Amino acid sequence: MPPMPKGSAKNLRVTRMAVVPAAVVPAAVVLAAVTLSGPRAAAQEQTRPTLETNEAYVEDVTRGFTLDVKDPMAVFGFVFASLPQQVKVYPTENYYYFKFHYHGAQWAGNIRIEPQDAGRDGEGGVVVHFVYYQDGSQWYDEESLTHIVLNAARGVTVEHTAPLVYRLSFGGRSVVFALNDLSQVRPPAGTLAPGETFIGPIFDESAIRFFLVFNARLKLFHYVLDETVPVADEFFSAPQHPRIVVGKRTGFAFYRDRRRERKILIGVFADNYRFNSWFDGPFDQLPDNFIVGDTLRRAILKVEPGLKGEIDRFGSAPGGEVRYEIRPYATYRSLGELGRVDDCARSRLNAASYYACFVAASEERAPAAARQRAHQRRRHSEGADLRSPGEPGT
Repeated sequence: MPPMPKGSAKNLRVTRMAVVPAAVVPAAVVLAAVTLSGPRAAAQEQTRPTLETNEAYVEDVTRGFTLDVKDPMAVFGFVFASLPQQVKVYPTENYYYFKFHYHGAQWAGNIRIEPQDAGRDGEGGVVVHFVYYQDGSQWYDEESLTHIVLNAARGVTVEHTAPLVYRLSFGGRSVVFALNDLSQVRPPAGTLAPGETFIGPIFDESAIRFFLVFNARLKLFHYVLDETVPVADEFFSAPQHPRIVVGKRTGFAFYRDRRRERKILIGVFADNYRFNSWFDGPFDQLPDNFIVGDTLRRAILKVEPGLKGEIDRFGSAPGGEVRYEIRPYATYRSLGELGRVDDCARSRLNAASYYACFVAASEERAPAAARQRAHQRRRHSEGADLRSPGEPGT
């Protein structure tokens, strides 16, 4: 791994590679899906939720088959053969996630189509990564990651067939990876506060969309909930603090801005961040395909001028192993921990530092909290606590 860039290491993250679906479904399920066709099947797929049963889970966990999990190309071959002819890559850092069970244990990973700096304008130039690992839990540390780059030397070809569309070919078959096109997504009028800049749209692997914005005067970032589309979660209000709403499915905690009609992400549940689950927040799904010019780099350098000359326009160090971490939100274990955000916002409602209330305490954002890439372990340390009312903005 290349040396970390100069400047403040507290906001550097080690990035992970990848791409694959939410789960690699059992063979029996694949066959059942293939038998459905025509308008009736299409209508059912559009209107009915997916039913998950214990029967299917038991049969998947106990299914006997042989897979050499120590051979990355064997595992990739299994994953690739399990995919349909075309897949949709929803997360905006182009990760296609998957999970499967083998010998009673859960494995996970991703395929990532990573545009290189010269190729992010749609002219091509990508690196395709494949990562997998035996998943961890609260009672078991995950195994080390396996990471490889998929290229012609490994029998994998990549074609850029259209803007945000790539065809991967391997072993006599091809799969089209359609990246998520959010190029026309913009915050509605009135969403941005004076002095804020829209960096780009985000689609998180949790299926929640955000607007990444930067406040140049206070030198801080916010993830604002995108409510221009139906939000795939139900919210409840935190006890004694009704302006804080929390997603029942994701655990994402938002503050209903007292100055504008918008919700700002202020926290994620601690274990989701610790285990790098799909609900660890949007810091690892930046809008790479939609960042205009040097907008992001200029914003980062306002916060950390010591990184000048050390990062590209996406905030990455040479080689891409280390990336500036944009994680203004905190982690929490009880909703009571979030109350101080509301207390701060009430006390600073008319103050210039009002929006600093929604940023986690910077001194507790350690390098160990960085998101990790391919050959690194994925588990995070406990996240930052919330900024106390008396602290200045970062």
